[in-house]
Amino acid sequence: MCSWAGLVPGNNESAGKRKSSKTRNGNKYLKSALIEAAHSVRGSKNYLGALYRRTAARKGKKRAGIVVAHAILRIAYYLLTRKEMYVDLGEDYFDKQKQQSIVRHSVRRLESLGYTVSIVEPKAS
Repeated sequence: MCSWAGLVPGNNESAGKRKSSKTRNGNKYLKSALIEAAHSVRGSKNYLGALYRRTAARKGKKRAGIVVAHAILRIAYYLLTRKEMYVDLGEDYFDKQKQQSIVRHSVRRLESLGYTVSIVEPKAS
């Protein structure tokens, strides 16, 4: 379905090197509507908003729009085929996945700035 809509990344690989390329041509009406919806989700406090901001920081706003539009279409496809309700993963989904690496990175940055850092685990109550 994503390929039909033209929201899959281009595949240009030579000698094991992946090169950038354009997305496929697809249904221009569906593609433009999904990309517009993806750009509107930019500031929202949910999984798609976090995905947009995370991708935009690394790859730019236009690429982030394509990524989020692809995610919206995949979510819609799975919800329709499995007849399930949508459950949002949350804005902190990516932070939960890489919690330990975020802590290590933050400690290293503070120590490089001259601070002494000691980490104490919170008590479970």
